Amino acid sequence: MNKSKTRDNPTVEWNKINWRKAERLTFKLQKRIYRASERGDVKAVRKLQKTLINSWSNKVLSVRRVTQDNTGKRTAGVDGIKLLTPKQRFKLVSQLKVTGKSQPTRRVMIPKPGTNESRPLGIPTMYDRALQAVVKAALEPEWEAHFEPNSYGFRLLLVMSRCDWSYL
Repeated sequence: MNKSKTRDNPTVEWNKINWRKAERLTFKLQKRIYRASERGDVKAVRKLQKTLINSWSNKVLSVRRVTQDNTGKRTAGVDGIKLLTPKQRFKLVSQLKVTGKSQPTRRVMIPKPGTNESRPLGIPTMYDRALQAVVKAALEPEWEAHFEPNSYGFRLLLVMSRCDWSYL
């Protein structure tokens, strides 16, 4: 069995992670989910999704996406955390677990374009954003197999309305 050399090794630095390998491993699992969904093999899809949610590479990529790549990376949630050091990122990766509980979101009123009105915007904590990215990576391939190839809008709403969260 292939065991990760960086998962249990705290001396590995964040910038020394082999990102291409992590992306490749995550993509391979997503591809397997997609194919199983096309076949209609629900049992295999659920098993692979669970594997991907618990995958270290998926968690590391999700934390990287939320803390480094995203344009809203410096927006603080209720916890007030704006930036994470590499050590804190590793700690966040080790803490990510799907429990069904989330922390409250910070509510900010933002102006509507063209009017004097404003609308509320909820800003989740870093932990919740990373967890959302982990779950999104596992759910998306299943639903991509069922969508029209030329349909690009309102996919997330359809996925959330049809989703059975009991297996997580």
